[in-house]
Amino acid sequence: MGDLRLMKGNEVVAEAAIRCGCDGYFGYPITPQSEVMETLMLRKPWEETGMVVLQAESEVASINMLYGAASTGKKVFTSSSSPGISLMTEGISYLAGAELPCLFVNVQRGGPGLGTIQPSQADYFQAVKGGGHGDYKLIVLAPASVQETNDFMDLGFELAFKYSTPVMLLTDGVIGQMMEKVELSDFKPRWTDEEIERISGEWACLGKKDRPRHVSTSLELDSEKMEQNNHRFQAKYQSIQENEVRYEMLNCEDADYVMVAFGSSARIAQKSMEIAREKGIKVGLLRPITLFPFPIKQIEELAGRVKGFLSVEMNAGQMVEDVKLAVNGKVPVEYFGRYGGMIPTPGEIVTALEQKLIGG
Repeated sequence: MGDLRLMKGNEVVAEAAIRCGCDGYFGYPITPQSEVMETLMLRKPWEETGMVVLQAESEVASINMLYGAASTGKKVFTSSSSPGISLMTEGISYLAGAELPCLFVNVQRGGPGLGTIQPSQADYFQAVKGGGHGDYKLIVLAPASVQETNDFMDLGFELAFKYSTPVMLLTDGVIGQMMEKVELSDFKPRWTDEEIERISGEWACLGKKDRPRHVSTSLELDSEKMEQNNHRFQAKYQSIQENEVRYEMLNCEDADYVMVAFGSSARIAQKSMEIAREKGIKVGLLRPITLFPFPIKQIEELAGRVKGFLSVEMNAGQMVEDVKLAVNGKVPVEYFGRYGGMIPTPGEIVTALEQKLIGG
């Protein structure tokens, strides 16, 4: 068993990074995720594991530092919050185009613009649809607890290197700031140079060493070659969709209605489900853990035997579009949410379910 502690979600991001053998962090402070870098600075992992921790002069600088470090085959990550991730999107597109594995943590806050420092899930489109330019996707993991925040750091790196792609951990100000009991992972040693050569020797920039040079770039001026690159990208994303879907279903076996919610909204929706069932309403909950790849087949299957879906989100209605696409018109799909930093209550969700789907 790992260490049991009471920690903030943001603190756990930092601790989990150290424990899973991370080589470097490059970031810039912004509320409500600043504790990630603050915790790393207090922990001083460079003295313990050799991990580099650097505050860049801006989000644009940090994402380009991440690009350089990722191109050497190292385990590296950054963290920010919504407006900061917006500044990073050009670099994220470059990383996707260069097929470099790395990890981003987005502790979402309300927008648009600078908005508020309060929690939100309004970056769903940005994360899942590819917030920058070009036809790319990120693997997106959405933790619903401090424990999952810990677990998904290691999983994120595993998926990033498995598919040579950037991965995003999409959390929010609720999970980032709240304290919960967490069982921390055991320490993993950082990769040796020999291990990096074995894992990423076909592309990592490690010095020429009597072989053809490796060039880490997303640029290809030959349109025919660039189209072939894009064919490869799309085949990879299709493989991810087929093999890496993660989700949780609660009380869906006998459900007449299903709520779909991710992250902190799913925690609230779970309580709403309990309240609704006490009132005699058979409600289930499907929680996407991966937002890309999205649990399309699971929703399609449920759509064949339930009366309707309610997408519960802390935004103006974003994931609901993917739920509707999966349901494909078989049954009604409705949305309920609060936004701008407001958090829905379980009672509000039950009322929305009754009014929008049941007609109560």
